[in-house]
Amino acid sequence: MAVRDTLPARNERDASTSSQKATLELSEGMIFLQGGEFLMGSDDQEGFPGDGERPVRRVVIDPFYIDPCAVSNAEFKAFADATGYATEAEVFGSSFVFHLLVPREVVDKVRQAVQHTPWWWNVEGASWRDPEGPGTGIEDRMDHPVTHISWNDAMAYCKWSGKRLPTEAEWEYAARGGLVQKRYPWGDLLKPDGEHRCNIWQGKFPDKNNASDGYVGTAPIRAFAPNGYGLYNMSGNVWEWCSDWFSASFHVNGPRENPQGPPAGDVRVLRGGSYLCHKSYCNRYRVAARSRNTPDSSTGNIGFRCVM
Repeated sequence: MAVRDTLPARNERDASTSSQKATLELSEGMIFLQGGEFLMGSDDQEGFPGDGERPVRRVVIDPFYIDPCAVSNAEFKAFADATGYATEAEVFGSSFVFHLLVPREVVDKVRQAVQHTPWWWNVEGASWRDPEGPGTGIEDRMDHPVTHISWNDAMAYCKWSGKRLPTEAEWEYAARGGLVQKRYPWGDLLKPDGEHRCNIWQGKFPDKNNASDGYVGTAPIRAFAPNGYGLYNMSGNVWEWCSDWFSASFHVNGPRENPQGPPAGDVRVLRGGSYLCHKSYCNRYRVAARSRNTPDSSTGNIGFRCVM
């Protein structure tokens, strides 16, 4: 066979080269993870049976790139400015804000709280641009994670950026940072040597936060030490959307190689916990912990990070 017959056509080579170049450009600043086999899930007694953390199982995932941080306000602003995209909170005209963060001048305008979680107030005008309501702004929080982002909003950003949301298995593999079956991204102790390692609630939830970790609301995306893979805030700060539909049981007998969750559902997976998590209420800042919400939901403690 002639050499020329073993080579792709010129336009095919150009396309391949362009694709490789685009991938390199997109992955710049991302962290490459080798993938492989790891132990997913937990039998931790602090787990919530209804969340489906159990059983511990061996899962295999392919290599992938991941952002070291959650998407920031600055990054999301670049997307919104470039595309004119309006988030679902902006379209709906309101979003949910934790009651202690609502400014005094906004409090009198609040018309609705969530029935079973009355600390969540539906605030008109709250969105990623004004996280606590009209006029609160993000000018001094450009390096904080963007919030009030629905799963659908996150998907729109991913499409624009050429990235995607992580599968739940990818997220947990990354969050573990190379450690095996540890409770947190850094080990089993919440505060090794008395040091705060994540942004969660301290005090009496939901009325008193003494903020001994330095933050009442969100912290900058690079606050606290990264895990063993160089990833920041895999516990606390903001919940992060995953691509999977949520099920408390599908994974028990589901795929073990590159699992992507059930084929359909009503709610999507959230991982990592947030600045509102507390052991007495939402002990879900553990690596194996899970939560969920509808794809169009947004709150002041939900964000996302990307992979490719």
